[in-house]
Order: sequence, then structure tokens, then C-alpha cells
Amino acid sequence: MLKIEKLHAFYGKSHVLHGVSLTVHSGEIVALLGRNGSGRSTTAKAIMGLVDCQGSVCWKGQEIVGKKTYAIAQLGLGYVPESRDIFPNLTVEQNLYLGQKNAHKAGRWSLEDMYQMFPRLEERRNIQAGLLSGGEQQMLTLCRTLMGDPDLIIIDEPTEGLAPKIVEQVGQYLKALKERGISVLLIEQKLTIAMDISDRCLVMGHGSIVFTGTTDELRNDSYIRKEWLEV
Repeated sequence: MLKIEKLHAFYGKSHVLHGVSLTVHSGEIVALLGRNGSGRSTTAKAIMGLVDCQGSVCWKGQEIVGKKTYAIAQLGLGYVPESRDIFPNLTVEQNLYLGQKNAHKAGRWSLEDMYQMFPRLEERRNIQAGLLSGGEQQMLTLCRTLMGDPDLIIIDEPTEGLAPKIVEQVGQYLKALKERGISVLLIEQKLTIAMDISDRCLVMGHGSIVFTGTTDELRNDSYIRKEWLEV
């Protein structure tokens, strides 16, 4: 479904990604792990056309390097940035409706699905999004992206700064995506949740992929965990 080959990315003269190659198959959850500064977020931004890059990003057989971000999203790629990027002066419900690509065509996810998954959002549906807590804003961003009915969703640090109970909810949410046939590229630092829900794990270091394997293979590879993941 998503195939990346020899991807290089740049911030001005700074060379950040060095030949990244990875795949995400249909209905699969792939965790992209690594320490801060390893290149994980830049990989997500490169896929979505948000940074200068060279190489190949192939989505359902179509090359998307060089396309505008909105055009990439229209092809069925969803992106939940670490910064959340809600519209603070709009209500929760207005933010959710803005996520829809086509208001006249029903997708796999409805407003009711969002409220069922995160009842707190329904309680605050008429509240300005800027007044939500950090955890509530994260819920909102996740749900707004789903309202666009993507086939693959890239999620950058969804559990950052969240209470343990909300982290558990996010894990259940990601499993629900897989059950509905949506692929997930999960950028995460918390090994527990990533290894619990993922089919495969990729580890990044210094802008390159240094490990690709199953969760069990990563669990049994103490060298990779110590060298590239543990603080």
C-alpha cells in the first residue's frame, strides 16, 4: 500500500533522512520507533509533502513525491501531527466536521463513532477547542483526521503527555482502526503500547532505518533496544 525507497529529506542545507526505505501493507499497524531527533517525525512530514525530499514515496502504486499536501490527503492518507494543530476558536464539533473531505458522502466513520469512542468529546462538543485539555485536544485531532476517511493514517506521538487511562484508550482506538481495515504508521516512544498493538516495528537512528522486524524480534533483540531506544 505504502512503499518508500531511498528517501532523503532536508531542512535547508541540513540533511535529515538518509535513504529511508519502508513499507506499510493494507490493514497493518507498523510502529516507527526511535529517540528524539532520529528522523521519525521528518519521515512523516516527507510522506505528506511537508519537507523537501528526494527518493520515492509510492502510495497504491502512485508516486507522490512532489505533490502538494492537500493532494496527498485527498488520495487517502491521513496525518495526525505531534503539534495537534486544532482550530482553537472553533467548537469541538466544528473541528470534527472540518475533517470531512466530502460532506455529501458517508465514510467509514461518523460523528457518532467519534463520540462513542471518546465520550468526553461529546460532552464538550459545543466548547471552543482551544479550551480543551492537552489530552482532549489529542483525542480531537485523532478523530478529525478519521472523519476524512483515510485508508492509511500516520500518527505522530499520540500518547505524548497523556494520562495512563487516556493512553489505554488511544491503544484501543488504534486497534479499532485496524479492525476497520485502516493501515497505521505509528510514531511512538512508548515501547509498551507500540509493541502491544503493532504487527511490525521499525527503529530509526540518525535518519536511517536500523532495524525492521516483528514485535517479538524486537523484544528479543537487546542490542537494538539498548543502542537505539533506551535512554
